[in-house]
Amino acid sequence: MRKVRCMLAVMALAVSAGAAFAGEKGEGKDYRSYPHMFVGLNGGAQVSFSNYDFSKLITPAYGVSFGAYFNPVVGARLHVGGYENKGGIKSLDQTYDFNTVTGSADLLLNVTNMFRENKDGVFNFILVGGVGLAGAWDNDDFHALSARAVESYPMAWQDNRISHNVRLGMQFDFNIAKHFGMNLELAANNRADRINSKTTDRDDWNASASLGLIFKFGHKKGEKMAEAKSAEPVPVVEEWATRMDTVWYDDVTYKEVPEKVSYEDNIYYQIRLSEPDPANKIQKIADFVKNHKNCKVQVTAYADKGTGTPKLNMNYSKTRAEKVVAALVKAGVDKAIITSSYKGDTVQPFAENDKNRVAVVKVTGEGMKKEPVKTRKYKLEETRYRVK
Repeated sequence: MRKVRCMLAVMALAVSAGAAFAGEKGEGKDYRSYPHMFVGLNGGAQVSFSNYDFSKLITPAYGVSFGAYFNPVVGARLHVGGYENKGGIKSLDQTYDFNTVTGSADLLLNVTNMFRENKDGVFNFILVGGVGLAGAWDNDDFHALSARAVESYPMAWQDNRISHNVRLGMQFDFNIAKHFGMNLELAANNRADRINSKTTDRDDWNASASLGLIFKFGHKKGEKMAEAKSAEPVPVVEEWATRMDTVWYDDVTYKEVPEKVSYEDNIYYQIRLSEPDPANKIQKIADFVKNHKNCKVQVTAYADKGTGTPKLNMNYSKTRAEKVVAALVKAGVDKAIITSSYKGDTVQPFAENDKNRVAVVKVTGEGMKKEPVKTRKYKLEETRYRVK
């Protein structure tokens, strides 16, 4: 574990140095973040899962990778890693060491860049998946222990062992500067059952956690650099002249023209009542007449069929019409422009019975509205132009 601590210290020092170059990132950068290539070094710990206490099987793990991001979302790498592995014999309560190395071709999927507009964010969440081979050697410790064990291990390998390796994992990636990055990778590796010289009738699993430093290179030039190189000063001699141009436009004015207007309101009554209520409706009708020309007012009164008798209802509607006319005249409406009628319960203007205790007032007249008038005009404008 001392080697792991030393490597972590080196990584921390490198991250601090890389942060000094963080100013390269930002609005003024002269490169494109994607595509690019990278080389990575990582170190951490790994553990194999078996029928032994996994906490006693933790060992250091180191790796190196080379790859590229083809766009902000998709990348690929070749990864080689490993070091010392441990296994355990339960009956002896002892562990044994053997060496492993894994090589795999991995696909990298930047999930964060799939959903954000700014592809140059500091943090990235990346999914890792790949296939390859795992090799193991130096199995002397196991054979020395198994000779003293009660159980036998007929499938133990001697000189070396080759196995498939399927890798699934995730990275928490941090962009530090144009050429530097750092990540934390958590991965699970599926290998052949006999890789640790014991069999459980299922493939073995190995888990690892490591910190990595990334050196990025091969960026393409950004738009700002391309603009800077193309913007070389070219001496230009220019001559200017002026001319008078005719500019046509629409001059818009407004004139008032008469228009037909109308207003209608319903004055409802409680049962057996004929006084117009509320009074503010009478005033609104009177105000409309005062504000418009050539007005005519039609008052038609009704009674509901659900109560009373036809004769009684006819009297109610007559009284209602007369009192509405009187209220309008009192409010200032000329009686000469008012016509009235009453229907009793012979006509029911509304489906709801109680609403038919009503006087309907309709007003027609003339108002004024503003109508746009366009006049085509022109003006002279002085225009300055370059003479080649």
